[in-house]
Amino acid sequence: MPPDLDVLTLVLLLLAALTAGWVDAVVGGGGLIQLPALLLVPGISPVEALATNKVGSIMGTSVSSLTYYRRVGPDLRTAAPMALAALTGAVGGAALAAQIPAELFTPIILVVLVAVAAWTIARPRIGAQTDLRWTGRGHHLAAAGLGLMIGAYDGLLGPGTGTFLVISLVSVLGYAFLPATALAKIVNFATNLGALIFFVPYGAVLWGLGLALGLANLTGGYIGARMAVAKGSGFIRVVFLVVVLALITRLGWDVLTR
Repeated sequence: MPPDLDVLTLVLLLLAALTAGWVDAVVGGGGLIQLPALLLVPGISPVEALATNKVGSIMGTSVSSLTYYRRVGPDLRTAAPMALAALTGAVGGAALAAQIPAELFTPIILVVLVAVAAWTIARPRIGAQTDLRWTGRGHHLAAAGLGLMIGAYDGLLGPGTGTFLVISLVSVLGYAFLPATALAKIVNFATNLGALIFFVPYGAVLWGLGLALGLANLTGGYIGARMAVAKGSGFIRVVFLVVVLALITRLGWDVLTR
């Protein structure tokens, strides 16, 4: 644990991690809560915050992905190439994390999110049922390409990765929200692992804090995954829109106050 971390800040961090685990399990975007909370820790650097966030996140995604696998049975023939490509992209993205300013990406991501929110609202039936755009090799290649791009983003920045995975699986590949979320958790586990492959040897992880956040995150992840499975795609769509609008608000504020 960082020596200057007081009890109140630690409690707030654990509550943020619990909430982040729930949000991440339902639709992704838990990093929007957990990573900014980590930046409240006195003396923590941005790279240490990003690396420690990955420890908490990977513990949460491990539990939620296992819960989804048992209860939804996502297609591993799609998850495997997407996860492998995402892991590769995450390693590369993490290697660039200390060199490329996040400000270069924020306006582009903001525009994409606004378009996604408008498109989802305008098409209320999107994600209600699975209607795949491609089959066979074309489907797997598209999944791998999406995994590579979003994995690179996760290693480089992180917040909203699960949301972007759900967006791509629903809008590009044609999945319903529930199986898309189940697949997204498996891929998100791989992107977190890829980032840690770089961050652990780099020495950026605060292990005590990361493991404490991970216990809270996996508790939230287990609760969120079970709730999402029980309530189905309609519930996930509503939470998805709330998270996307929150991301738009956060990124828009960053752009305006820069």
